Amino acid sequence: MKIVVIGGSGLIGSRLVTLLREAGHEALAASPRTGVNAVTGEGLSDALAGADVVVDVTNAPSWEPQAVLDFFRTSARNLGKAEVAAGVRHHVALSIVGCDRTPENAYFVAKVAQEEVIEAAGVPYTIVRATQFMEFIGGIADYSTVDGAVRISDGLFQPIAADDVAASLAQIALAAPLNGTVDIAGPDRAPFAEIVTRYLKSVGDARPVVTDRDAPYYGGRVEEQSLVPLGDARIGRIGLDAWLAQAKKG
Repeated sequence: MKIVVIGGSGLIGSRLVTLLREAGHEALAASPRTGVNAVTGEGLSDALAGADVVVDVTNAPSWEPQAVLDFFRTSARNLGKAEVAAGVRHHVALSIVGCDRTPENAYFVAKVAQEEVIEAAGVPYTIVRATQFMEFIGGIADYSTVDGAVRISDGLFQPIAADDVAASLAQIALAAPLNGTVDIAGPDRAPFAEIVTRYLKSVGDARPVVTDRDAPYYGGRVEEQSLVPLGDARIGRIGLDAWLAQAKKG
């Protein structure tokens, strides 16, 4: 089976391509680095020729509200047109748990717009909404630091390891399209501040963590369950402690 991974050079895409190739599939890592650009359309038709499945794991280069919205809308439209022309049978897109519940977060709003374009494109699809990646906890702590303290909302957090995201995407890409959405999350659910505290302690970072109900998450307020699945979800196998231990080893 030929599977084209758009964004195949990134954190998730590189892992996914490796898994698919190990399973015996023809997996193409498509990205601007390899001459394929979903925003401009460059190289799309050639990359998708003969493809059975396309998996979109792209990440916007800018989080400025209009720029991120334009990125996801345009790339989704270009992919949909190219997939129809190529006869692609399944489009899989990586999205975010709770993106439709945090309207103040511009990135989340853009992901909702991407999902809407996918649903209207005419290609059978599965949208995979993931919780935040464990690999991003350090960046979240940095973004949330004010006057030397990490100020985090009192909402719940259920991060997932990038390896588990890639494994779920591989399984879903090889299955029949759902024409719907599936949530994936890590096995540990706890208050946001607790997760961040565990991470900082593990890496030897002495910054204090302060629970602040009004602390924004990348510009948007989060409620208790804004960032966690509300219903059924596929749960990853890698817990936070195991991930932290592995990350320490490098």
